[in-house]
Amino acid sequence: MKLAPHLNRSRSEDQQIQRYPVQLLQQLISFNTSNPPGHEAACIDYIRTILENIGIPCCIIASDNERPNLIARIKGSGKAPPLMLYGHVDVVGVDNQTWTQDPFEGQLIDGFVWGRGALDMKGGVAMMIAAFMRAYVEGTYLAGDVILLVVSDEEAGGEYGAKYLVEQHPHLFDGVKYAIGEFGGFSLYVGNRKLYPIMIAEKQVCWLRATIRGDGGHGSLSGNGGTNSMAKLADMLLRLQRAKWPVHVTPAAAHMIHAMADALSWPTGTVLRQLLRPRLTNQVLQALGDKGRLFDPLLHNTVNATIVQGGEKINVMPSMIVVQLDGRLLPGFKPEQLISELHNIIGQDIELEVIKYDPGASLPDMGLFPLLSRLLKDADPAAHPVPMLLPGGTDGRFFAQLGIQTYGYLPMPLPAELQFTSLIHAADERVPARAIEFGTDVLYSLLQQYGHDESV
Repeated sequence: MKLAPHLNRSRSEDQQIQRYPVQLLQQLISFNTSNPPGHEAACIDYIRTILENIGIPCCIIASDNERPNLIARIKGSGKAPPLMLYGHVDVVGVDNQTWTQDPFEGQLIDGFVWGRGALDMKGGVAMMIAAFMRAYVEGTYLAGDVILLVVSDEEAGGEYGAKYLVEQHPHLFDGVKYAIGEFGGFSLYVGNRKLYPIMIAEKQVCWLRATIRGDGGHGSLSGNGGTNSMAKLADMLLRLQRAKWPVHVTPAAAHMIHAMADALSWPTGTVLRQLLRPRLTNQVLQALGDKGRLFDPLLHNTVNATIVQGGEKINVMPSMIVVQLDGRLLPGFKPEQLISELHNIIGQDIELEVIKYDPGASLPDMGLFPLLSRLLKDADPAAHPVPMLLPGGTDGRFFAQLGIQTYGYLPMPLPAELQFTSLIHAADERVPARAIEFGTDVLYSLLQQYGHDESV
């Protein structure tokens, strides 16, 4: 029987793992932590073992023993607030995907580590663990405590992970001002410029339930014009598809677009700046074509219909249909504002209610951004770091409720031909081994230099 690599490791090898972040990533991938069901316990226990083998005590906190979370801390001088590094070890599944390599072997082939989680986000977790352990082993001077947090359940909403910890154990994060997490730090080529987007903010989750009521009746009869629920559903979906949402230029989007425009040559930079003029925004987005689709959700609130429930028998027209809507709010906006905008699009006669709202920070704290930017430039002279507003969501939304600013910062120089975003959650997910080594070095430099200026 072939054993997973972590089962063959010796104690002395574990004590040196901080020198080999690529091998650490391979170990993490070998645990199948597909969520659902998650079952992250074995992977978390492996991380606990390698940390405790070098003398770092760990605390395991869980509402379900199969879905634990690990927290470890290295004491600093107290000159600066604690800095947190956090990531998740659960991954999405691989069902109905055709892989070239086994998704849970973590094979190193032609300079790439293959496997589920290589990018999202066991690669980032490997970087964090390796940098954290190196700081401990080398006795690095730390201006503030460094907290390492490894969580479960990010891919399914954080009920057993970050959300649980923030709601039930907020004292664990007392004093933390800044945190490093996903999603950002990877290189992105635009024209002849090598950009490194660093996430400073993300849109807020605001899921809605729409209830459509209309005339029911026998399926053999006429549809009663537009008064039956199915016709109203069709009208609502069509209105959503054609919707022209109001333009909103938030500080996070302005930071991002100004920085990108500064980094890019004429005329691209000049065109991007026009996105920040609300009267021109939609025209510029249309002129940008496919590239405009990247910016569109950063300048509008959005709603997409995802689940439709209605009807029980094929010969009965339902009198009520329920549609679940994935709404995403720009930073600083509230659910009532989204509902108002949505009613203006789909009409007033459809009932709307909020079923999930995860509030985020209204304004990003840019205090640590200069240091993060400088470290990237030091490591890669071709780098143009830019702040990024993420249209999706991460565990950062939970820590924001405690006043913690998360930066998506997993530094990875990637080949221009690698379609990074298309590999996440997809078959043949993989990452260059050199990118993992690069990111580990940059994160270690962050631990060395954090708190050595007045911005923290």
